[in-house]
Amino acid sequence: MPLENFGSILNFAEELETQDQAFYQAAAGNPSCAQHKEMLAQFAANAAKNLKTVQRTRRENVTEMILEPIRDFTRAPFCEQCEEAPAMNSTEALETARRLEQRAQRYYLAAAEKIQAQPEVARALKMIAKKRKAHLERLDSL
Repeated sequence: MPLENFGSILNFAEELETQDQAFYQAAAGNPSCAQHKEMLAQFAANAAKNLKTVQRTRRENVTEMILEPIRDFTRAPFCEQCEEAPAMNSTEALETARRLEQRAQRYYLAAAEKIQAQPEVARALKMIAKKRKAHLERLDSL
């Protein structure tokens, strides 16, 4: 499905953050991921903060929203199906976390590029991408 405007880009960002938050909460509660529980719980909390950032960005910029269409941007490359986190072992959960973080970082950077006509929105999306990069670095250090 194409992401054709400001609203669809931020709606999809909300979906990503909600999905990732649910995954991280479930993974943090998984006994086989107990050694990474604190990190996974922090990632879930960060996803909740990112969701609030996306929602605030929408509220603050809706009056300045340019109805200029976005071209050649679809959600398909950023859709990720996850297995149920409670059924994963620690290695599988961490690998899924890496994929989710990579996907989110790619999405936010691509979305920021597509929505350059709104610098405040692009800046917010780049900020979230930077946070996701920090998560990736933390995962890679394990």
